[in-house]
Amino acid sequence: MKIFGLLTIISLGIAGCNAQPGYTFQKQNNNNTLLWEVSGHELKNPSFLFGTFHLLCKDDIHFSDQLKAAVKTSNEIYMELDMDDPATLLDGMLYMNMKDGKKLSDLYTAEEYKKLESYFSDSLKMPLMLLQSAKPYFLVAMLYPKMMKCLSATGVEEELLKIAKEDKKEIKGLETIKFQASIFDTIPYEWQAKELLNNIDSFSYYETEFDQLVTLYKNQLLDSMQNMDLKSEFGSDQYEDLLVKDRNKKWVGELNEIMKNESVFVAVGAGHLTGEVGLINLLKKEGYKVEPLVNK
Repeated sequence: MKIFGLLTIISLGIAGCNAQPGYTFQKQNNNNTLLWEVSGHELKNPSFLFGTFHLLCKDDIHFSDQLKAAVKTSNEIYMELDMDDPATLLDGMLYMNMKDGKKLSDLYTAEEYKKLESYFSDSLKMPLMLLQSAKPYFLVAMLYPKMMKCLSATGVEEELLKIAKEDKKEIKGLETIKFQASIFDTIPYEWQAKELLNNIDSFSYYETEFDQLVTLYKNQLLDSMQNMDLKSEFGSDQYEDLLVKDRNKKWVGELNEIMKNESVFVAVGAGHLTGEVGLINLLKKEGYKVEPLVNK
């Protein structure tokens, strides 16, 4: 499940939102929200955390008035990647390939490769020969649209980007696509290849689990998402430090400097918010007050 946090994009509401600096945000007394306010620790103005989901049915994406107000009062928007930069997509295509001329066919037996080839051709309608050099974990992400219960799937980040653009907010990235791709060069390609085949062999199981995760996200049950993540077989904890924990620590170090000078709206995968090494807890350890906001 850790991959959701990595592969790493309402106009009417923004037009009608009159939030200005000094706007008081409504807090709530439980963690069942995706929207959090970061204040204290000598910050001049609060910043905000928002947990995203990288692939949802478009009709399931709704932004609250408070979220729109948080975007409006922030100086800049930070996402995992700068999704407003066309180079991000181009670099993604460049860095998705394995190093040293590795090919998918090098990672499988002839029988396994034939199974993989048939699945991509029959189920995804995509010839595997076009993806021969792709990192296997990038291909795992290509299975997720098939798990969706709709035809119009999109990313929460992409819809958020529309709001930010309407309010003429600068979009910045906490990471580059080159850095994200480099993480997958650290994880052995052979291990990634096994994970890809495992996802295909157990597709119906993972499809059910994905649907459960989407339901929890839509209901903003962050603690339940964290508990499901810990128990899930959808992915592996073997590389959790690389995929989640190390990145969270790096982001908090960057945000310490960024938030000193301006109010920012930080939108990253919801899985990065929770847990002992989640952004919420790490920021609290730095001395910030991190409070849940009403997000209905």
